[in-house]
Amino acid sequence: MAAAGAPRPGPLKQQNKAHKGGKHSGSSQRRAGGRVPVKAQPRRRLRDLNRVDRRHQALQLRRQRKEAVLAEKRSLGSRDGPPHLVVVVLLHSRAAAHDSLRLLQSQDSAVVRADEGTAGGFALLCPRLKQRWRFVTAPAGDLHAVLDLAKVADSLLFILDSVEGWDSAGEHCLSCLFAQGLPSYALAVPGGTDLPPKKRIDARKKLSKSIEKRFPEAKLFPLNTEQESSLLLRHLSSQKQRHLAFRDRRAHLLARAAEFVPSQDSHLVGTLKVSGFVRGQTLSVNSLVHIVGHGDFQLSQVDAPPDPLSLNPRVVKGQKRSQDMEVQDDSANGADEMEEDVKVLMRADPSKQESLQSEVVPDPMEGEQTWPTEEELQEAEDSLKANRRVVKVPKGTSKYQAAWIVDDGEGSEKDDDDDDEDDDMDDLMEEAVSQEGESSEEEAGEEESETMTVSECLRDDQYDEKMEEDEQMLERYKQERMDEMFPDEVDTPRDVPARVRFQKYRGLKSFRTSPWDPKENLPRDYARIFQFQDFSRTRKNLFRQIEKEEAEGASVIPFCCVPFVWYVTLHVCNVPVSVMESFKEGKPLVLFSLLPHEQKMSVLNFLVRRHPGNSEPVRAKEELIFHCGFRRFRASPLFSQHTSADKHKLERFLRPDAALVVTVYAPITFPPASVLLFKQRSNGMHDLIATGSLLSVDPDRIVIKRLVLSGHPFKIFTKTAVVRYMFFNREDVMWFKPVELRTKWGRRGHIKEPLGTHGHMKCHFDGQLKSQDTVLLNLYKRVFPKWTYDPHVPEPVPWVRSESTLPEQEVEME
Repeated sequence: MAAAGAPRPGPLKQQNKAHKGGKHSGSSQRRAGGRVPVKAQPRRRLRDLNRVDRRHQALQLRRQRKEAVLAEKRSLGSRDGPPHLVVVVLLHSRAAAHDSLRLLQSQDSAVVRADEGTAGGFALLCPRLKQRWRFVTAPAGDLHAVLDLAKVADSLLFILDSVEGWDSAGEHCLSCLFAQGLPSYALAVPGGTDLPPKKRIDARKKLSKSIEKRFPEAKLFPLNTEQESSLLLRHLSSQKQRHLAFRDRRAHLLARAAEFVPSQDSHLVGTLKVSGFVRGQTLSVNSLVHIVGHGDFQLSQVDAPPDPLSLNPRVVKGQKRSQDMEVQDDSANGADEMEEDVKVLMRADPSKQESLQSEVVPDPMEGEQTWPTEEELQEAEDSLKANRRVVKVPKGTSKYQAAWIVDDGEGSEKDDDDDDEDDDMDDLMEEAVSQEGESSEEEAGEEESETMTVSECLRDDQYDEKMEEDEQMLERYKQERMDEMFPDEVDTPRDVPARVRFQKYRGLKSFRTSPWDPKENLPRDYARIFQFQDFSRTRKNLFRQIEKEEAEGASVIPFCCVPFVWYVTLHVCNVPVSVMESFKEGKPLVLFSLLPHEQKMSVLNFLVRRHPGNSEPVRAKEELIFHCGFRRFRASPLFSQHTSADKHKLERFLRPDAALVVTVYAPITFPPASVLLFKQRSNGMHDLIATGSLLSVDPDRIVIKRLVLSGHPFKIFTKTAVVRYMFFNREDVMWFKPVELRTKWGRRGHIKEPLGTHGHMKCHFDGQLKSQDTVLLNLYKRVFPKWTYDPHVPEPVPWVRSESTLPEQEVEME
């Protein structure tokens, strides 16, 4: 019982509502429905860990990374991995690779086996060290071969001259390799033994000082004795491996042997059996492969022949074992016994195999509106021209009376060809400059023809051809200079109305904030390409799946009890015979597996910067050669500014002082991927003009071409001025009246009314103009790249070698 004196609440006591913590808090909890945010749990877990646990966790992560690096270093070139692929690159014309490779082959208890197809390639097997290497010499002067071998090499071995280091061709080769991505490397200096010991040490110091700018942390390895060659091999096997992102996420293979089996229908196409060691990721028979320089192909079968470079080879009955075995002997001796050992790993499944379709087949009846084709528009225009004539009639004449008036053929309308020329960026300003240049050249030619004597010598004709090239280059320099001085400015035509000439252009209130629909007025080529709903999300999910498979260690190519099969034979379908011919000529045959969607065409944007070694003007829509990741193709790109806005202004020339975005139609490639831009000379040589990386795969990136019409103030009042020379008829002034004006000195205004019939107009500004100021009117139009993609790139002419290009080399040698 309660105490007698304790107060008790009565039935009329006030009951207050409980506090709910705020309206927004309760509503958010009801909307969540009891779900906990994803990031809440990791934060709480980190908050619960004390300092000792956090330090222990960081130590574990550091230890795991260290063990991963050591495991990768131990597996490279060992029995449990593919041979250590070393590509030998000569950086000087006097650098002899033959003597250096002979020293590497003279190792104790080492087995040397030659390769087929690649000139000077051999394998080095050291059972005592439990290491195996494969050395491939890059052809001197062949830029494509050097870049292709560097894409798949584990290490690069640069052979330098003992005095000069490298020459101009070596400098060009190094620039391309650094831009593409340099794997692990080593510097070897053979020779120099003929110098006295003191001069030898001085030359070594000068050479080391010279190469510090290119290789700041590199160590020079002399290569004159067997002991020095063993030290070089030890360095190659123990150094830290540098990774290239575009090859680590794809399986790649350098062919050691190849066989072409022609098809029954044609001898020009057949099945190519490529044998080599698979590196990088695991390979699936249902995925596509890309043969560098030749295109994309499908696989039909994957075989597992015996490893020809095994450290403990099996002794086949009736087969002799020798120290120096040629590849021809391997393929001839016991060929029947080898056939029995070849096992089929996988066969392609047609239901799961990737398709080679690279373009969308557009349906002309598909879409929300039935827009007529170009052929139908041309037919309608021709029929109208045939049934319609333009005649001059007195004022007040009716259509019925005008039909009886005889036409004398004058007053016919002109075709609108200027817009087609405008699509090719042949602006009137540039045409005027070129016409002036041509007239001056004709005058100069007339003057020269009176006094010049014609020689029958062949050298004079060749010299004249060079002079014509110089004149064309001078004309390009003039156009580039005019574009720098007067960016985007064009002269208003006198023979064509401005409203007709610039009918595809529009005015914008603000280039930064004014809207522009990315799906508006797309060209017909956009119906042939593929587009992602969210490219970054697709790329992230794909890479996450690759990392998951790599972490789980799931092998796509099982072989009995061995976790991985490194040496395989790929059956590539429908390959032209030219691929086999190039392999027989000694050129490397490199294969890369393609990720999903990488065979499909889309719009690629590259962020590039002008190479400092190239100063020639490069105009937009000129044919350039692209080395993008593992691909090589030709295209005519667009140049645009690299900004964070939704619209990007077109650039007519490749600027040397800023990074630009290059836009082309090309197959989809998932970044990161490096890109190199080359321009082919008239003599066949390839000049490196720009380097960069893949920015995005985005067809909705809006590239805007700007035209600037200029006028000059004729009469200036307080805030009003009469402007002339911008237009030359009254109708053009009325047509462009809604477009805003600006001046070079920062004034803004608009057109009030036209004055007279010769293009004078009264304009109102936000301040008084100066007599030296210029009135400008901006017009904009979206532009698209041309479909000029060509996967077949001609072989470059070998680079002309000259003297050394090392900095401070000549001064020090003096």
